[in-house]
Amino acid sequence: MTHVIITGGSSGIGLELALIYASRGARLSLIARSRNLLEQARRKLVSEHGADAGEIRVEAADVAQEEEIEAAVRRCVEAFGPCDILVTSAGIVEPAPFEEQQSAAFRRQMETNFSGTVHTVRAVYADMKRRRRGKIMMISSGAGLIGIYGYSAYCASKFALHGFAQALRSEARRHDVQISVSFPPDTETPQFERELSLRPREANVIMGTVRPWPADAVARKIAAGIDQRRFEVYFGTTLFLLGRFAPAVRPLVNWWLDRAIARGSGR
Repeated sequence: MTHVIITGGSSGIGLELALIYASRGARLSLIARSRNLLEQARRKLVSEHGADAGEIRVEAADVAQEEEIEAAVRRCVEAFGPCDILVTSAGIVEPAPFEEQQSAAFRRQMETNFSGTVHTVRAVYADMKRRRRGKIMMISSGAGLIGIYGYSAYCASKFALHGFAQALRSEARRHDVQISVSFPPDTETPQFERELSLRPREANVIMGTVRPWPADAVARKIAAGIDQRRFEVYFGTTLFLLGRFAPAVRPLVNWWLDRAIARGSGR
């Protein structure tokens, strides 16, 4: 039976992916910081979607703390066997202009979004490599393809994920371990609602023009990308062009962003 480990599995994209894999009969290990939210997620999977409670494990851990996430993954593996699919969905976003953002907030986003992914991958990678079997999906963001006003920390963390995924893929492919990275757009999640309250006006001039995707639609596309063994999963034409033709497209996009921000700021 397939064992799927999902960080950030208590809500949003992570929970929607859990629903997909539960419908396929997989064993699920969900990891997040809040045990209460994890228990709610488990109850939802069982009561609303008919999942087997005995095939769902929840572990409260902070991915930014290497020892915590390593211990949580180890307990999941002891309970359900080796990890076959890892999805790193845990992340935070706290937008603010760089000079106004406290260094602790900047560091928190880097440690959760980037280092937290690295810690979690490290906890399963050696075993996947030994077994010559396993799939790892890192969830980046459209903000990992282009810099956005007020998102210096978040963009930095998500750009770093892409580089990590590219480098690890070059090492993992000879061991039959699949590495993937996805770049979702704004997505309708509880965190997105909090993000909007902090988003600078200049950023909203750009990002507010694009309708956010439903979390279940994002999850379906990510799951399909894993199934199809795709390295990069893009959402929409703009993000696809930024990802595949960045050197040619980015100057035009930057010009458009600068013009839009200037108009929004009244300059």
